[in-house]
Amino acid sequence: MPGEFEPHEKCWMLWPERPDNWRLNAVPAQNVFSLVAQAISRFEPVAMGVSKHQIETAQNSLPSEIEIVHIESDDSWMRDTGPTFVKNDSNEVRGVDWDFNAWGGLNGGIYFPWDKDICVAKEVLKHGKIDRYKACIILEGGAIHTDGEGTLITTEECLLNPNRNPDLSKTQIENHLKEYLNVEKIIWLGKGVFMDETDGHVDNLCCFTRPGEVLLHWTDDKTDPQYEISCDAFDRLSGSVDAKGRKIKIHKIHQPGPLYMTEAESLGIEKKPNVAPRNDGNRLAASYVNFYIANNGIVMPLFDDPHDKAAMEKIKSLFPERIVVGIYAREILLGGGNIHCITQQQPGV
Repeated sequence: MPGEFEPHEKCWMLWPERPDNWRLNAVPAQNVFSLVAQAISRFEPVAMGVSKHQIETAQNSLPSEIEIVHIESDDSWMRDTGPTFVKNDSNEVRGVDWDFNAWGGLNGGIYFPWDKDICVAKEVLKHGKIDRYKACIILEGGAIHTDGEGTLITTEECLLNPNRNPDLSKTQIENHLKEYLNVEKIIWLGKGVFMDETDGHVDNLCCFTRPGEVLLHWTDDKTDPQYEISCDAFDRLSGSVDAKGRKIKIHKIHQPGPLYMTEAESLGIEKKPNVAPRNDGNRLAASYVNFYIANNGIVMPLFDDPHDKAAMEKIKSLFPERIVVGIYAREILLGGGNIHCITQQQPGV
């Protein structure tokens, strides 16, 4: 699995529509998804998976350079339901199709059913005429990051959660990751961002900026539950070496907020059974780490927060060769994730 900072053929996304997750019939979210797609398309092609009855809406909302592909889905988290792309030494790209159970199935999952989501990866690969490996474990793309040189980071909170693969040991899960992604070293962090409903996806907490270097979600507030989580991650990373034997260089980026869902935002979301509630006062798992690395660019979330400016300057300093574009992304956050969660890179050849 290449690092996200390596060249891309294109970026894949899914169009939001479900009114029990996105407020006001998903119209505000659609506007922001369109902005994200347009920002990424400055650097690489973008393909947007859209359900049949949303095709006309998407065509009216997206510029012509965004490719619209008919893909049915239960929600719009392409990072987690789409394929994880891998590439061999002959520059052949293939896709890993993981099992999916909506972040926990009937034991803490976010919605039921998820039968359309299960087919998203297959449809993406079918459209691209790309060979597919059907994996035999439940895993979401946001649960893993690689450096492209044999090292993977993940969290125990997610991959060892009994609502994912209860019959597999830690060693067995590691073996599956090594087999499908050809990684040699797995660095296990503890928990993810506080109150992250994905059970602690690593892509909200920590990412590789280049081989041997990571960016870590941080807070200086010792009274915040996030402080202990981030300190633990820092200690684990500090005590680790990657697959090449390098000590990990850690950059910290201070979290926004904390941010909370407002009453008005909550009232705009339809309440339905079998769907995780979006309630007034819920803490939102906001993170600047949840950005997308495009060809020659970075598209990162902003929150109209006092930490926005420093966060953007930090990202610019870590990626001096790329153009950094900030998108006000609270609408994506309200749905449970952010820019990295709604995107999936297809490696270039």
